[in-house]
Amino acid sequence: MSNINKEIEKYISAIDDKWKVSYEKLLDVINENIPSDFDLNFQYDMPTYVVPLSIFPEGYLGQNDEPLPFVSLASQKNYISLYHMGLMGNRALLAWFEDEFAKEVPTKLNMGKSCIRFTNVKNIPYELIGELMEKISLEDYVNNYERYRKK
Repeated sequence: MSNINKEIEKYISAIDDKWKVSYEKLLDVINENIPSDFDLNFQYDMPTYVVPLSIFPEGYLGQNDEPLPFVSLASQKNYISLYHMGLMGNRALLAWFEDEFAKEVPTKLNMGKSCIRFTNVKNIPYELIGELMEKISLEDYVNNYERYRKK
């Protein structure tokens, strides 16, 4: 077992029982639907799908030792956070997600720039999250990141 997998297992084992099953299910949905050229890593103290340095050697913010993060999943004290960096600077994708979320979930979307917070495990739209993972390719994400960073 790789060190990354060990770190992820350790992280999951420390999650409160109230959130653990939903967290694991969400991580499975992401894993099943995210384009296969993203790598699962343990970055920022949480499981994070990244653009491999072999594909984008410039790294995040020009740091050639830090892969460009795409999607991270964190368990906080009172919610699960899904960080989807592809939503930043991609107005069409964000508008699609906001519209679909409103159709599927009875509560208001609790979101920051790239952070989607789930405060009730009964209101996690797993299928929608799976669709979101499929909406942007690694190549499109890197191109959007570079365009957004130049602003």
